[in-house]
Amino acid sequence: MTSTCPTAPRRQRRRPAVVLLALSACLALTGCQISGTTHEPTSQGSTMSTSEFSTLDAAGVDQIRESKTARLDMSSGKLEKAAVRVTEDSYGPEINTRDSGKIKLTIVAPSGEITGETDRIRLNTTNKRPDFSEVTYFLTAGSPDEYFELIRDGVARYGIDADSAERWIAGAQRDPERKTDFSITSGTSTGLDVNYDLRYDGGKDTQVIIVHVRPTD
Repeated sequence: MTSTCPTAPRRQRRRPAVVLLALSACLALTGCQISGTTHEPTSQGSTMSTSEFSTLDAAGVDQIRESKTARLDMSSGKLEKAAVRVTEDSYGPEINTRDSGKIKLTIVAPSGEITGETDRIRLNTTNKRPDFSEVTYFLTAGSPDEYFELIRDGVARYGIDADSAERWIAGAQRDPERKTDFSITSGTSTGLDVNYDLRYDGGKDTQVIIVHVRPTD
């Protein structure tokens, strides 16, 4: 019996050490879990997507001017002011880059896209509308042949009236020095109303097409 007495206290003294070791291990594991959870917001933040479309607030306009790229979403048939970060009573900006180069403009329509290279984008609306009634941009050509090609491209891509366009082209070819303003019958094949407003002056080096893009309703 005397041989077992010394060992009993030693075993009792070891128990607190065992408990401390277990507690330390538990805290270590808990610490790892807490440390792991701190990465979740970072992971979530990294997966947040930014819009592929341009905005028309001050920062968005600066980005368009800098990148020379604008992409507008009219896939619903309209361009909502809230979607481009302008207030409902806003008339929207006019973007002019004549001194710095042309903007590659894309308007995503309900069916397909409307594209062009332009140095001027203008938006029409009232301070009562939640959307823009029209997006206007300007196409330019340095020769009659380039101008006629732009017109025929609009016919093919947007459903602009081919007969009306060809009659006008034929008249311009017969009288190269003519000066005329002419609006070709709109096309709606994209789900938007696309109108080519021709501003032609045979005495000038640069010819202009004003393109009006509107909701169909």
